[in-house]
Amino acid sequence: MLIPQILVRKKHSEAIALPQLEEPIRAELFSSERLEQHGESLAAAQRVTTTPRKGRPLLPRVLDNGRVLLKAYRAIAQAIREERAITPAAEWLVDNYHIVDEQLREIHDDLPSGYYRELPKLAESHLQGYPRVFGLAWAFVAHTDSRFDPEMLRRFVRAYQRVQPLTIGELWAIAITLRVVLVENLRRLAERIVHDRAARQEADAVADRLLGLGGSSIEPAATVLRPFERVSLTTAFAVQLVQRLRDQDPVVTPALRWIEEKLAAQGTTSDAIVRVEHQRQAAMNVTVRNVITSMRLISAFDWAEFFESVSLVDAILWTDTNFAGPDFVTRDRYRDAIEELSRRSPHDEREVARR
Repeated sequence: MLIPQILVRKKHSEAIALPQLEEPIRAELFSSERLEQHGESLAAAQRVTTTPRKGRPLLPRVLDNGRVLLKAYRAIAQAIREERAITPAAEWLVDNYHIVDEQLREIHDDLPSGYYRELPKLAESHLQGYPRVFGLAWAFVAHTDSRFDPEMLRRFVRAYQRVQPLTIGELWAIAITLRVVLVENLRRLAERIVHDRAARQEADAVADRLLGLGGSSIEPAATVLRPFERVSLTTAFAVQLVQRLRDQDPVVTPALRWIEEKLAAQGTTSDAIVRVEHQRQAAMNVTVRNVITSMRLISAFDWAEFFESVSLVDAILWTDTNFAGPDFVTRDRYRDAIEELSRRSPHDEREVARR
């Protein structure tokens, strides 16, 4: 398998490796039934700390994600101005960046530090110190390939609460944490888009030297490829170079032979990496499209109705009472009072609601 690390060269004789990229938030795609099962197992596995106020802050990462996404948007927009080819995933990002920017503003406005501090925090796992509801949102995004399906989310949350009840604050935080995770995922995808584009440009520069294009004479393969002798070729770089050199004059045969030997040492072949790259680009396009579409749907969704449909406190209050009589604002005042009483007593919110 190729090492997921982008290689670029500042000069003909110098090769530089950029930092290794983070994997997209993407796991096995689950059906509704399988997602419910996962909700129950996730609830059983997630332990929370006894000191929620000492958790890790989310906002610094969100702000950094915003900077990375803006940089990626500008890089892709520049490529378009230069009439360079871009991938469908890149086109999705640049055409819908205004939606992403809106999400970032809403996250910043809707995630006050005081509210965040009260959310139960995870005691372990790779998300240790972050809110439990953040782990729940992460799992939902991963196993739906970032596709927002309200009914699947409802079933997932209800399944989770069959094992581990969520607080009123956590249920309200689902919307904002879904946004946070989607932005995180888009940041990871955008970095790959930009770095892969840089790798393909580098491959084009190498191919031009090997083919004598751009007003220069043909250079020997040994000279052109020497900077890459001690580094692993990335998928994007190798595929672009192979595609540029195939069906060319026999003079480039040494270069093609070098590429095949290099890929064999990495455990693959040129045919295999072309298939892998096409599959990866298709998957990236689907995920970026899902992220953007989900952001739009989340902004238009009725989260108040969703909250009341999954709230265990509401289920108690709606039983044998006239809780349905008041309007939503009044019902919310009841819930605020229950939260406050629970916070200042040894009883959880459901017990307060029952009493």
